[in-house]
Amino acid sequence: MNMNVTLNNGIEMPALGFGVFQTPPDTTTESVAEALRVGYRLIDTAAAYGNEREVGDAIRRSGIDRAEVFIETKLWISDYGYDRALHAFDKAAGKLGVDYIDLLLLHQPLTADFEKTIGAYKALETLLADGRVRAIGVSNFMPEVLANLLKHTSVVPAVNQVEVHPYFTQQDVQAADAEHAILTQAWSPMGGITSYAGDANRSTFNDPVIGEIAEAHDRTPAQVMLRWHLQEGRSAIPKSVNPQRIAANFDVFDFELTADELARIDGLDTGVRGGPDPSAITLEAFGRDIPEA
Repeated sequence: MNMNVTLNNGIEMPALGFGVFQTPPDTTTESVAEALRVGYRLIDTAAAYGNEREVGDAIRRSGIDRAEVFIETKLWISDYGYDRALHAFDKAAGKLGVDYIDLLLLHQPLTADFEKTIGAYKALETLLADGRVRAIGVSNFMPEVLANLLKHTSVVPAVNQVEVHPYFTQQDVQAADAEHAILTQAWSPMGGITSYAGDANRSTFNDPVIGEIAEAHDRTPAQVMLRWHLQEGRSAIPKSVNPQRIAANFDVFDFELTADELARIDGLDTGVRGGPDPSAITLEAFGRDIPEA
């Protein structure tokens, strides 16, 4: 069982998805196959992850009807600009082995060359109008950058995928998204990034507040954090290659956190970003060719 959210264009999407960031291609097929077997129906990948082909293989091998699986992927900054972004869709769809993509995002704002970002988003608008994608959106767009995009484009993004976990809640981003009926989707939803970035001694997984709430519900800290996202109206895309954890992360639909527990988790925000600052993403530092095949 999953729960669905309705995007601002009326498309329904599973709220809880399965992510494959940093999952090597040789283990991606197996991990995605296991996630589909458990019940996940939203799979999130990206051109920059280098594993779109394996995601597509797993979906085909699962025997689940294509229409039952919601595929989300992202274009990388090297493919921004209108024409390049249109071609980048062809690359992604070719690797995934599909003729349409459910949700296509711009992976990062290229703030140093925003014209290219606007061009790429306009390509997404064209793909949407042509029925080659069912919904479009952005990732890592901060409020002022989002406002700038909205000024120059006509389709409001359906989703903004950003770093959100108990130690970094980005309330300003969530508020800006909500103002435009944009769904906030959390990457690193359990704060895994806090375990390998910065102070490794302080992790969401051993946080006493989350631990206490988990104990009260006879759940794991990971399950509590995912439930927190769902109850606060966000989408979340946990990742794992461990079959037990893949299953446990999906087992979050039969308990409920109290308003007080949600508030206590909200109160853990440190304001410290674990991932790169989106304004620091430049072609010089992060540009890389996305292969044709």
